[in-house]
Amino acid sequence: MKLRLHTFELQLSSPFRIAHGARTVQPTLVVELEGEGFTGYGEATATSYYRKDVNAMVHTLEELRPIIEDSIIDTPEAFWQKMYPLLQDHPFELCALDVAAHDWHARRLKRPLYRHWGLDPATAPLTNYTIGIGPIEEMVAKIKEKPWPVYKVKLGTDHDLDIIKALRAETSAKFRVDANTAWTAEQTIALAPALKELGVEFLEQPLKVTDREGMKAVFEHSVLPIIADESCQLEADVETCQGHFHGINIKLMKCGGLTPARRMIARARELDLQLMVGCMTESTIGISAIAHLAPLLDYVDMDGALLLKSDIATGVTIEAGRAIYAQENGTGASLLPNVAT
Repeated sequence: MKLRLHTFELQLSSPFRIAHGARTVQPTLVVELEGEGFTGYGEATATSYYRKDVNAMVHTLEELRPIIEDSIIDTPEAFWQKMYPLLQDHPFELCALDVAAHDWHARRLKRPLYRHWGLDPATAPLTNYTIGIGPIEEMVAKIKEKPWPVYKVKLGTDHDLDIIKALRAETSAKFRVDANTAWTAEQTIALAPALKELGVEFLEQPLKVTDREGMKAVFEHSVLPIIADESCQLEADVETCQGHFHGINIKLMKCGGLTPARRMIARARELDLQLMVGCMTESTIGISAIAHLAPLLDYVDMDGALLLKSDIATGVTIEAGRAIYAQENGTGASLLPNVAT
């Protein structure tokens, strides 16, 4: 097995703002595994909010290069189990390796990953398009520029209800609201009825992770479903979300890849939790991996590549919220010619 590491600075089409800050560039690491004439790709973005750095991620994987390149991938799951003890404190790097292994394995079997899992892509839910925080007129302009069936709206200002009212005046699309831990329990419970009237489907992570009591109160009294994001990062977090959230948003990089994500999905279903998988402004490499999980989900947020000024890969594309799966096997994703570093 040959390991290749590629780093990129993904330029965003416009500044992307959430309650934690703003960015115009998204550094990312693409992992390539090649062997037996087949190549698989995985991706991990270097997100400053989670204290991730591309150079540090490269260093981590370079230290493990002999082990990785000596590995025989009988199944991606067995490869994940082998790598987990070495990368349990580095879930982003583990995710990139795991996705690359799944892609490589399915290509070797000469079938798309969704078919290998026995899934039907026609059942995948529509993905939302994210509207970052900004002046109201700027957020309205983005709605006008990008007609879409469902939007995820980032909030966390002192005029959040005014934002949703202004956006509702421009579209009949469904809304999802993500406060990224910026609200209190009292705010959430108070805002929920008006937001529901304005066509909001659910609220994502309104409170800080540490506010367990507040979250329990919101769960019991909110008229809108509450979806965990920052509160559900690892497999063990799924259990703790029961009784505090109505559903969970799984991020592949936070949990360590497709292997643990599928286990989280299965456990969440057992606990009667709604399911979503979200992105972290990945290129089409990462988005293509998410798309293969989509038939298992109630909601999906895989618009990351749509927020880029230019992509570095081909694979799954998104048209009016619907995923168009590539003809290639595996995840269907490949780096564009002449972009590999």
